[in-house]
Amino acid sequence: MTKFGELISVQKPVLIDFYFDWDEVDNGVETLRDVAAALGDRAKVIKIDIKKNEPLAEALRVKGNPTFMIYKDGEMKWRQTGEQDANTLIGLVQQYL
Repeated sequence: MTKFGELISVQKPVLIDFYFDWDEVDNGVETLRDVAAALGDRAKVIKIDIKKNEPLAEALRVKGNPTFMIYKDGEMKWRQTGEQDANTLIGLVQQYL
């Protein structure tokens, strides 16, 4: 939890993908790579495995897979459960640059 607080307490937007891979195949990696490439160092893009970080997922009430969140200055700005395409995520993060 302390590390999470440090991750989100930055001035640039932080896009977080809470995920759990049921079939051991991570389908969201390419999408997040595209988002990270488009935003460069203007934002952070982070994936967090729900099963490996259960206390955090429970504290944030993450129930769906995947759940995306955008934080800026330690405050949650946006949250959505369900698949999102790269262009949608890029546009959302750009609102907080």
